[in-house]
Amino acid sequence: MTVPIRRRGRPKGFNDPQTQNVVQSLDRALDVLEALASPEGMTLSELAKHLDQSAATMHRVLATLERRDYVEMSPDGQIFHIGPEAYRLGAAFLRRTNVIERSRPVMRELMLETGETSNLGIEKNGKVLFVSQVETHESIRAFFPPGTLSPLHASGIGKALLSTYDEERLAFLFKGATLQRFTANTLRTIDQLKEELEITRQRGYAFDDEEKAAGMRCVAAPVLNIHGEAVAGISVSGPAHRISDRQVKRIGQRVIEAARLVSNRLGAS
Repeated sequence: MTVPIRRRGRPKGFNDPQTQNVVQSLDRALDVLEALASPEGMTLSELAKHLDQSAATMHRVLATLERRDYVEMSPDGQIFHIGPEAYRLGAAFLRRTNVIERSRPVMRELMLETGETSNLGIEKNGKVLFVSQVETHESIRAFFPPGTLSPLHASGIGKALLSTYDEERLAFLFKGATLQRFTANTLRTIDQLKEELEITRQRGYAFDDEEKAAGMRCVAAPVLNIHGEAVAGISVSGPAHRISDRQVKRIGQRVIEAARLVSNRLGAS
């Protein structure tokens, strides 16, 4: 009996931009999952308005996703949230990402030594995607659960990653972009960002000085792979009254050491 050869890779025409190659119902379902990724969730009417779809269409999509446990409804029957099956698929991504596994013990030690929350993030489509966190036991603490997205220019990890990029890559990421302002400390222009990145390169760590959220600070350093490429950023974040000006340099050196240790475990020299 001849066993058919299983062809590898994507089917012919996979990258064809024409709409006939898109399964619209699947595309719409993925839009729903992305919209529901916020911690607050959404009602049916909010979701329909957000995606510019009819309530009837959204009801059918939600019913299908709910049946497969990709979404679930709040106890009062009003708000839809991401379901456990979506988490299971996300966890599969985390399991295959080697840097997460190698970073976890180092992050735990970093949290214990600094007393603040340790985070790991990667760049995803021009933003920081937080993929792992070890929380401090303090009652007031930073909280970036896996799956949280943050802008590169207003994030410690984002600036740590950007500091390793060349001019061509930076130009591509920020071409025609306007830096969104979150607090009075947010960097406002590309020139300001470039100056900050040069400082980051010189001292070895990035510093988010209440640039995304007032009262919260973050110190971060890049994690490199065997090729010397930045594949992630590791950070310590917490309230400004605990990460004081006097503490920043000490924490910065510890974050550099943690990033270097993870980099070595990934094969970096």
